[in-house]
Amino acid sequence: VQPVESGGGLVQPGGSLRLSCAASEFTLDYHAIGWFRQAPGKEREGVSCINRSDGSTSYSESVKGRFTISRDNAKNTVYLQMNSLKPEDTAIYYCAADDDLYCEGSIIAGDFHSWGQGTQVTVSS
Repeated sequence: VQPVESGGGLVQPGGSLRLSCAASEFTLDYHAIGWFRQAPGKEREGVSCINRSDGSTSYSESVKGRFTISRDNAKNTVYLQMNSLKPEDTAIYYCAADDDLYCEGSIIAGDFHSWGQGTQVTVSS
């Protein structure tokens, strides 16, 4: 079972996008959900995470104050609201799920067991 990302696209610097992570085969609110990104030639970077139990969140320093992760349990969807986008935010963005994880501090790709296919975000004028 895989989550599915959507909402990527081309946006100018300073603009906003909202990414969605949805699932049809499992309930996202029973899972910790992480957002990751990978730019060409770079390692996959953990961007944000929201926990299943208390809804607490964590962010990488590179996006703190600009990105917001949230859940809509009725829609079985997790969102990543991205504001004040910069060219260095350009990457493929992935969501990932794990039902036995509590995110604290660093967001580690190896901690998540179920991954989406990714959605491209390009920030360019």
